Amino acid sequence: MNLDLNEIRQQIDEIDSSIVDMFEKRMELCKNVALYKIENGKKVLDKQRENEKIAKVVELADNDFNKHGVEELFTQIMAISRKLQYQLLNQNGKSDDIGFKKVDKLDIQNATVVYQGVPGAYSYQAMINYFGKDVDNFNVKTFKEAMESIRDGKADYAVLPIENSTAGSVSDVYDLLVEFDNYIVDYTDVIVRHALLGTKDATIDDIKTVYSHPQGLMQCHKFLEEHKEWQQIAQANTAGSAKKVVEENIKSQAAIASTVAAEIYGLKVLKENISYNDKNTTRFIIVSKNKIYTEDATKVCVCFELPHSCGTLYNMLSHFIYNGLNLTGIESRPIEGKKWEYRFFVEFDGKFDEAGTLNALRGLTEEANSVKILGNY
Repeated sequence: MNLDLNEIRQQIDEIDSSIVDMFEKRMELCKNVALYKIENGKKVLDKQRENEKIAKVVELADNDFNKHGVEELFTQIMAISRKLQYQLLNQNGKSDDIGFKKVDKLDIQNATVVYQGVPGAYSYQAMINYFGKDVDNFNVKTFKEAMESIRDGKADYAVLPIENSTAGSVSDVYDLLVEFDNYIVDYTDVIVRHALLGTKDATIDDIKTVYSHPQGLMQCHKFLEEHKEWQQIAQANTAGSAKKVVEENIKSQAAIASTVAAEIYGLKVLKENISYNDKNTTRFIIVSKNKIYTEDATKVCVCFELPHSCGTLYNMLSHFIYNGLNLTGIESRPIEGKKWEYRFFVEFDGKFDEAGTLNALRGLTEEANSVKILGNY
């Protein structure tokens, strides 16, 4: 059998041209479907109709391989059709009210701020960086207590860690963003520069025991390997470790914490910048109970739960792709009480007053099992 590759490619090109032509005709008809739904208040997604349609076209294929291919093809065609309909809904003034109010800037002048930890912790430093040294503030022991404080009106804002560039995400905070009706309104980054802190009369040669948060110990492991004779003891947080050294006042004890903690507790900096990664950064979110966003907000965070079936995550993420939205982060957390099912958190570049963002959010809301918009910041 003599095959001419160029001739085969020419035939494929002709078929592709026909496919494009038929696709455009189909999308024109989809516009009419969208207009009908707009006039009659019908939802875009009709899952039963889609399933029946896909099952019907699959039966037209000759073999199992082609049947599977046709199923994938028409699943995507249906998805593209829905995206077109979401766009037309927004263009015809049928945008959903997502419930967030735009403000020129956050009101932080007379704000009360809560943070988790103790004075001198990196959360404390993040608060000072964002709100200034004179801000009215108080601290709590847990992330949940911080969320409760803003929910109950004891504080206007909470400062909570959400991600570290080396240790990864803070999963407990993600879970609390779902549990509470609190929202991200901004963020601030803190470069983590660990130091070895001791009592006023101590030198490095005196040290026998070092206290710090487990991540603090891990992030300084190269420095600690030079002092293998030291006992390393993990604590709840870095600033708490500094406080312990002050309270016990034993010159053989040291803490790994920030230089801010050294200033607050009156400790001596025995050695600065002892972490192995000088670009180690923690991102802290500013959380409020008010559903607001500022004029200069550029990132959106949303979480959603999906049907536990093949391809659902791909279908959700396609809403961002199709609307030209750049994803900057994605996390998953197990859903309590549902074995092997997960809740996804997605951060992307966008604004609540932009069509692409609204189209993507509408698509998620229509097609996911549940959606919570966590903020624009």
